Amino acid sequence: MALVAGIDSSTQSCKVVIRRSDTGELVRSGRAVHPDGTEIHPDHWWSALQEAVAQAGGLDDVEAVAVGGQQHGMVTLDAAGNVVRPALLWNDTRSAPQATRLTQDHGGAGTWARDLGLVPVASFTVTKLAWLAEHEPENAAKVAAVCLPHDWITWKLAGSPGLDALVTDRGDASGTGYFSAATGEYRRDLLAAALGHDAVLPRVLGPSQSAGTAAAEGVCTGALLGPGTGDNMAAALGVGAGPGDVIVSIGTSGVVSAVAEVPAADASGAVAGFADATGRYLPLVCTLNAARVLSATATMLGVDLDELSRLALTAPSGCGGLTLVPYLEGERTPNRPDATGALHGLRLDTAVPAHIARAAVEGLLCGLADGLDALVAQGARVERVLLVGGGARSEALRRIAPAVLGHQVVVPPPGEYVADGAARQAAWVLRGRDEPPVWELPGTEVLRAEPAPAVRARYAEVRDLTARRPG
Repeated sequence: MALVAGIDSSTQSCKVVIRRSDTGELVRSGRAVHPDGTEIHPDHWWSALQEAVAQAGGLDDVEAVAVGGQQHGMVTLDAAGNVVRPALLWNDTRSAPQATRLTQDHGGAGTWARDLGLVPVASFTVTKLAWLAEHEPENAAKVAAVCLPHDWITWKLAGSPGLDALVTDRGDASGTGYFSAATGEYRRDLLAAALGHDAVLPRVLGPSQSAGTAAAEGVCTGALLGPGTGDNMAAALGVGAGPGDVIVSIGTSGVVSAVAEVPAADASGAVAGFADATGRYLPLVCTLNAARVLSATATMLGVDLDELSRLALTAPSGCGGLTLVPYLEGERTPNRPDATGALHGLRLDTAVPAHIARAAVEGLLCGLADGLDALVAQGARVERVLLVGGGARSEALRRIAPAVLGHQVVVPPPGEYVADGAARQAAWVLRGRDEPPVWELPGTEVLRAEPAPAVRARYAEVRDLTARRPG
């Protein structure tokens, strides 16, 4: 029975899962951490991958491998294939001014949404390249190729051949700001406008097309390589999402995405019109603030996450008017990179740990509920809401989510769904069929609650009353 491996190279860590290609049964796994920060040298990803592979017992018996990676990260290579400078990650907001300039100089928000499926914000690769050209022109001049984190890792697994061997998939490419999900073509004019010159870009593979054979001595040799994809696309594949499904993922970022048959074009910029990993589309709303809101609140209250959850469930819905606007790291959706968080409605009776704990959960979910509304406005069907990510381990978040989101919530068993999606893609490449294998998810939990429109209404009253960072 063939084994396949899926790799999740995320913001915080690298996870490796080895699964049986026919059933998806987990055989073994490994994990290694990445350094903190929004600017990371890709060599750290490679070192973490080697550590995670070793922890997982190696990949010598694996027949196919694929990589799911954090989206948008700017990896720049010189003509010899060396990394020019540390990668700017998706959550690095320094390129916000360049995002505004690119939008204005190239047709405005409506044109970007129509032609690219997105409106530039600091998260997208194209804006980071514009920052590089403006602030580090000597480094920009050295850039011979631009790729994304998952592209670079796949290339390393292939043995770091020439730059013309770089590959990607339409899902991850659709988050760069210079690739159109609707047409399947790069916009090299926008790449050149940002970077100051043209550069090699990865060849875009089909969803089950092989990227060649692994040739990384000491890590993996001989296995088929999948095209890989972005982390959000891999997560959707990992939970088996199809048209009518909405995935709410609560990790370092908060993501609301829907599998769709047609591309999205939202001139407001709230919805990014990405492609998915199956040949369909994945309109998506992403927030910078998600699971770390819970961690920060737990730290503020001097409790662990389990106690935070317990406290939150002892407070009433709406917390007596106490509302947290969770822009602790600025925000991407809405586009407020310089915003700060705020706690509204403090009174003697609400300034207690239980109310603050619940306000954190409700505020986080309200931001995601706004994203769900934006997807519906773009024509997304909502038949199921699938709740995944590390934040979904919180009992309070699971139980409060149906009320705030306004829909029945389905919670698959805890898993590494980005890595699982990559493994499923690897199995798809290995079997060479039109559709990916079907892997069952036993132990799925279904949660229902009465909608809580008052919570959403109170959040809407105060979410715009946020301050900018000082200085």
